Amino acid sequence: MPISRPIAHSSALRLLIQAIVLTAGAATVALARFVPPIKDPVVAKECSACHMPFPAGLLPAPSWSALVAGLDNHFGENASVDAATAVKLTAYLTQNAEPATRGSATGAPVLRITELDWFKRKHGKNRLSPERLARKGAKSAAQCEACHQDAVQGEFKD
Repeated sequence: MPISRPIAHSSALRLLIQAIVLTAGAATVALARFVPPIKDPVVAKECSACHMPFPAGLLPAPSWSALVAGLDNHFGENASVDAATAVKLTAYLTQNAEPATRGSATGAPVLRITELDWFKRKHGKNRLSPERLARKGAKSAAQCEACHQDAVQGEFKD
């Protein structure tokens, strides 16, 4: 019995959708392993003065704006910069930010990469236990380079 035209089209459509989903999944995995590193020397210098210069693509623009605006109390430290440098940091980080507009349940920008849903899914509780972090020489989960040797270059495949 020949296949009717609508059934043939729906089968072809189903195959096409499956191919797109598989391709998108592979692209997401590839992108999750590489995030372009900080290329601006001023941004790299300012951010690496105290910690690894986190790639801008790890946070959305509202988060970067809030972080730079709050450098006078940056996770308990005064990391203030002059106004011109703050403008440069904000411009670079927001222009190169993660494209989604993820935020907290309250709508406030998430200030810690470790609080984002994708980070929690990727790392889980066991991978970030205090014991495991201590074995890696990390004081916190924010020390990406303890587990990801090439994190500064944007490689997170380890």
